[in-house]
Amino acid sequence: MKKLQNLFLVAIVSLLTISLNAQSVDEIVGNYLENTGGAENWENVKGVRMNASINQMGMEIPIEMVQLKDKMYTKISIQGQEIKQGVFDGETLWSTNFMSMKAEKSDQEDVDNVKNELAEFPDPFLNYKDKGFTVELMGTETVEGSDVYKIKLTKKPMVVDGEEVPNVSIYYFDSENFVPIMVHEEVMSGPGKGMIMESKMSDYQEVEGLYFPFSMTQGVKDQPGQPITIESIELNPSIDDSEFNFPESTEEENN
Repeated sequence: MKKLQNLFLVAIVSLLTISLNAQSVDEIVGNYLENTGGAENWENVKGVRMNASINQMGMEIPIEMVQLKDKMYTKISIQGQEIKQGVFDGETLWSTNFMSMKAEKSDQEDVDNVKNELAEFPDPFLNYKDKGFTVELMGTETVEGSDVYKIKLTKKPMVVDGEEVPNVSIYYFDSENFVPIMVHEEVMSGPGKGMIMESKMSDYQEVEGLYFPFSMTQGVKDQPGQPITIESIELNPSIDDSEFNFPESTEEENN
């Protein structure tokens, strides 16, 4: 009888621990959304345009990044020439080949993965349960002198070579301001497979009532990263559909 009572107590404690953990992680997510402008304001975001710059060998390279609910592109300006990468018009995904400087379409697997990625817009934590995502509080750590909450975000699986693979991001939320200051993601395909990509965010600034990081560093964990300076952010921009279209000249050459 005593053994059964002990097992019952263990079960109750376990359930309470799970409940407290779930409540804690939802509080952190709720505080994050509230501190960065509020869930209602985030839900009103239909598109974002960011103008940024990176420094390569002493040369400043302007970058324009546009993301809508179902479309996106990145435009890089190098020596007066504009190069588009990761362009998606809702059905077709394409990028400019840096060697041939011609537009090339991606396969259907990449298209499906991009559609999943766009489903996170404008923020993966916004209504994450409705998106089929799960979050887990993994504990607390210290990152560059700041106490952080380590949160595991599990999204819908990616498909790599015809097989589903986990789609997980590890977020490190500053415990004082409840904003992410670092994200880790494992590369699931290509030459960098197995590497951990690291993004660091800082200098949060207000844009039309919402807060975004204006300073970022991206690269492989434990290696020097590429600094990215955000110069301006525009919410709900007016973007001509032609910006997303696969170039007609390339279509004609392939026919």
